[in-house]
Amino acid sequence: MAVKGKKAAGRGPRGRPPVTMLQPPALRGKRAAGAAPVDRAGRVRARKILGILEKAHRDARIYLNARSPWQLLIATILAAQCTDERVNEVTPLFFARYPDAAHLAGARPADVEGMIRSTGFFRQKARTVIECSQVLTESHGGDVPADVDALTSIGGVGRKTANVVLSNAFGQPAIAVDTHVQRVAGRLGMATAKDPDKIERQLCGLIPRELWTRATHVLGTHGRRICIAKKPDCEHCPVSRLCDYHRSLASGPGAAAS
Repeated sequence: MAVKGKKAAGRGPRGRPPVTMLQPPALRGKRAAGAAPVDRAGRVRARKILGILEKAHRDARIYLNARSPWQLLIATILAAQCTDERVNEVTPLFFARYPDAAHLAGARPADVEGMIRSTGFFRQKARTVIECSQVLTESHGGDVPADVDALTSIGGVGRKTANVVLSNAFGQPAIAVDTHVQRVAGRLGMATAKDPDKIERQLCGLIPRELWTRATHVLGTHGRRICIAKKPDCEHCPVSRLCDYHRSLASGPGAAAS
């Protein structure tokens, strides 16, 4: 569904899921600053894996429901240590009461806490979304900046959150490393780092820029459906033959590590 507010090129027709799904521009041949250098074989393997996962998860998308960049920013903050499904249960009433940054900027913390309690860590999240909205109102006219440095300068907005907003609300190619992407990329041997920011750089070095956003969606969906944390369904995994984790399972008990 189209994002309300500032008009963005590439808006889709009505009837799509209630989330911003702008397609990133094709910017071939470019690589993120600081992206880890990799050999050609690594890139070819990554493209092969993503191609298979794309066929398996054609409906992969962002699962947070939002109708504007601001709503997506707030929903992503609320999703920390919480499922997207739970956040989607909370946000309809929340956004009805607080429809924009200006309204939330003046909210009473106790009122916000009561509405988001079920998402966990509700006191910290309430402070974060109120302070975030205050910064947006005072420094950006209530709009969400389409710039990673501006977004991450706001308290409580990390790089993952910024990348979710930039890629899905503004159509900027970005890889958002959540727990699902981190787990799947590690098990597949696409990333060896443990820190999400370093994982992002490694993946950006492997994956063409125009596929960054789509890679986030298909890796994340694969992590939700097949490559789950405690008991991955390797039997039905379409990329098991390319998976380091699956090979380690075959080497003997206790060999695999998530």
